Amino acid sequence: MTGGDRRRRGSFADYFKAAAKRVSGALAALLLLRKRRSSSRPAVSGAPGNGGGQVSAVSSSTDTARSSSKRRSSSSRASSSVATISPSGLAAPTGFTMEEIVKATGNFAASNVIGEGAFGTVYKGKLRDGSLVAIKRAKQNVLNQRASSEFKNEVLTMSKIEHLNLVRLYGYLEHGDEKIIVEEYISGGTMREHLDGENGLEMTERLDIAIDIAHAVAYLHTYSDPPIIHRDIKASNILITEKLRAKVTDFGFARLASEDPGATHISTQIRGSTGYLDPEYLRTYQLTEKSDVYSFGVLLVEMMTGRHPIESKRPLRERVTIKWAMQKLKGGDAVLVMDWRMRRSPASIMALENILKLARQCLASTKETRPSMRKCAEVLWEVRKEYRERASSPLPSAVRYSANYPVRDVENHRRTSFGIAEGESYKFASA
Repeated sequence: MTGGDRRRRGSFADYFKAAAKRVSGALAALLLLRKRRSSSRPAVSGAPGNGGGQVSAVSSSTDTARSSSKRRSSSSRASSSVATISPSGLAAPTGFTMEEIVKATGNFAASNVIGEGAFGTVYKGKLRDGSLVAIKRAKQNVLNQRASSEFKNEVLTMSKIEHLNLVRLYGYLEHGDEKIIVEEYISGGTMREHLDGENGLEMTERLDIAIDIAHAVAYLHTYSDPPIIHRDIKASNILITEKLRAKVTDFGFARLASEDPGATHISTQIRGSTGYLDPEYLRTYQLTEKSDVYSFGVLLVEMMTGRHPIESKRPLRERVTIKWAMQKLKGGDAVLVMDWRMRRSPASIMALENILKLARQCLASTKETRPSMRKCAEVLWEVRKEYRERASSPLPSAVRYSANYPVRDVENHRRTSFGIAEGESYKFASA
């Protein structure tokens, strides 16, 4: 191993050690605070394995002390379960009420809708201190036992985590039939929306986003106590910031891993999204962290191709995107699956091939042969480093159009996509 390799591995390990240290310190402070408050506040119930009792309160580890003394106790709030944390870093609000949620969303105005899901609708909201938040409101017609369980699960899971690339929980509210979660607002939309857009993202941006996602899921698997399995890693659950960085969201399906060190899996009902589900999990009902790794492999292919995991209107051989992409990779034609929105260059095609190779490992049929999410992050770091080095190196024009480029096929694809007539000139943009 060269000195450069040791330094790179060292910097990566230092990143995770520092993150683990911050998290452990925050958890220690939270445990101490809970002990001090145990005589005046009921414990949170309803955790997995607890029998599904009512959730009474939840706070982020960094802001619990600020929010604990600010809760209101008026009779108009007696039917609500409330927890709040200041998203702006200013003085914490004294409590969320239904009236405040209604005001923040303009009475749940359609103009404030920023997302829809199986659980409900997500609104952009503005609190009285000016803070922007995302407000998830459960659909009234899905307030059944399963929806209630997912609500509690999301609140409890988010209360246990804190990471730069995970969406933060600010609070929640139960008021009659209303179930509402208040989260960090991310303005850039979802990864899927970016992939569907006309402009798309360049390779460097997709690499940054992939690394952010890998860090977030590696944190859930390795540094949460107990580890957390997300169970629904997909492009629509990746939010993109204004600076084109990623935050993982939607923990309604998340599960805490077994605290038994000898346990190899959790036996559970199937949860997840079509196209992303681990076939081994589907077959055995045995959930492990490697099911998230499989979903991440699907997501990597999705990010490189721009396609949905299932493309029902494509020719039969192209309908399952991961199979089509892996076949092209195996045949040496990986460039043919590259999203047409990305510029082609020796650097970007090298990165594409290496990312697809990592995806192939993540998509292995058995969990034992899949890499860990931490390993995925390490590999992606190296891919990004090499991409940047190659992209910044001046290359003679002859190299840009070498025999390694199936220019005709790709150019025809671009011509078809943009409506360029046969015979008109078109050239790749350089990196």
